[in-house]
Amino acid sequence: MAAPILVVAAALVDDLTHPTRLLAARRTLPAALAGRWEFPGGKVDDGETPVAALHRELREELGVTAELGRELPGPDDESSWPLTDRYRMRLWLARITAGTPAPLEDHDELRWLPVTDLHSVPWLDGDVPIVRALEAALHAPAR
Repeated sequence: MAAPILVVAAALVDDLTHPTRLLAARRTLPAALAGRWEFPGGKVDDGETPVAALHRELREELGVTAELGRELPGPDDESSWPLTDRYRMRLWLARITAGTPAPLEDHDELRWLPVTDLHSVPWLDGDVPIVRALEAALHAPAR
């Protein structure tokens, strides 16, 4: 069995310390995923670090640069989340530092969601457990 393909994504929030909103992106392709929502990001290219890939993807998909915050650990203390049998994802909290987000690639709409209502859009199936974990992390008391 081939090694899983690593993708990276950002939970873009308005504030890394006390977030009130999260940016979600609606997919246009492939057809099976069109109309569903996800965290912006994409595949890590050969020879690229996950962090460099995330910065590249945010520039390509949304036209923004961002400051990365903490990474949301995957289940079972792993650094990545299973999306499908073929893909695993690493997710960081991030805050836009330059640019105004626009759906440049793979998306037709962006929406700022209140962190109290993250389930107001139909997320991709693989992202749903990540949204739940993110929701719990955002509502946990600060340490």
